[in-house]
Amino acid sequence: MIEIKKNIYWTGIKDWDLRRFHGHELSTHRGSTYNSYLIKDKKTVLVDTVWDPYKEEFAERLEKEVGINSIDMIVINHIEPDHGGSLGYIMSRIPDTPIFCTKNGAEIIKRHFHKDWNFNIVKTGDSVSIGEYELVFVEMPMLHWPDSLLTYVKGANLVLSNDAFGQHYSPSSLFNDEVDECELYQEAIKYYANILSPFTPLIKKKVEQIKALNLPIDMIAPSHGVIWRKDPMQIVEKYYEWAQEYNEGYVVIIYDTMYNATKKMAEAIGEGLAKQGVPYKLFNNSITDQSDILTELFKAKGMIIGSCTVNNTVLRSIAGLLDEIKGHKFKGKFGAAYGSYGWSGEAQNIIHEHLKAAGIKVIAEPIQFKYTPTEEELAKCIEFGENFAKEMNK
Repeated sequence: MIEIKKNIYWTGIKDWDLRRFHGHELSTHRGSTYNSYLIKDKKTVLVDTVWDPYKEEFAERLEKEVGINSIDMIVINHIEPDHGGSLGYIMSRIPDTPIFCTKNGAEIIKRHFHKDWNFNIVKTGDSVSIGEYELVFVEMPMLHWPDSLLTYVKGANLVLSNDAFGQHYSPSSLFNDEVDECELYQEAIKYYANILSPFTPLIKKKVEQIKALNLPIDMIAPSHGVIWRKDPMQIVEKYYEWAQEYNEGYVVIIYDTMYNATKKMAEAIGEGLAKQGVPYKLFNNSITDQSDILTELFKAKGMIIGSCTVNNTVLRSIAGLLDEIKGHKFKGKFGAAYGSYGWSGEAQNIIHEHLKAAGIKVIAEPIQFKYTPTEEELAKCIEFGENFAKEMNK
């Protein structure tokens, strides 16, 4: 255990080897942590647990450090298995211990473990004194589950925020002032883009609500990654910035291709963007990590997506990406479609319509050419890129 505040301890697990999360949906190039916290006050409080595969190691650590039977109450900020997975194992030892959670939290816990434990339902503004400290609860619905809860430790000026403000990141240190800041923010924005971006309007409102509470905050301790000890409100301000139709001004060109005709078009479109002074990034979607692609799309101002036509539709990697774009509900983005075809040529219109349905502002009609594009056709692709840049920056 590591003391992060007086009598408050990190008692989590570092998962250095983790490379895929949420099944195989999310890449975690730098591992992750499952952060659980223990408060030793007049009452001993366990806040969240760890992922089920680590339940025995977690329980052994608790037993050694404090004795599981001495835990007076458990706070479950979020019952998703990476946070609450060990709860059943711990409760098998102390089945009468009260669990503090939201109403939705209790319902989901029952569905996970099929037990009717001693639930204490809390709402925003509710509090419980545990001695020197007082726990104050703030509901955080859909950040990113219906049960999500934030626990503020009054007297320690500590926010236990669960998924909010976290990162899938497992460096040697637990604290933001002792890690590589570039790596930290790479993982923080990737976490936001991939997990929280669908709930951006709710995040904006919740950040405004938290700021309006005027709580003194010395530290923000999420349930993944590092603890924000130096200037902790920096990540709150970043979340607010990311919730404001965020972009970094560049365009992402994405393609999938069978024989490189669509790739040649992508490169020519990039030339056109560059002629207008617009920076761009180009990715073959079929060989690029999808979590990284979604992060780039979140950061981009524009997206130009292409595929050749196969079986009257787009290639499968582009089909999946279009669904992801719709599901992530990106705001304030510009888009267009392009590609090659040999027989029927439906792919470009499919991309065009999917982008519109996803709320992307499509600012150009699709461009497509048959088989390998000629020099004249590539010149039209350059012009397409130039026109996209001009329209995007009007």
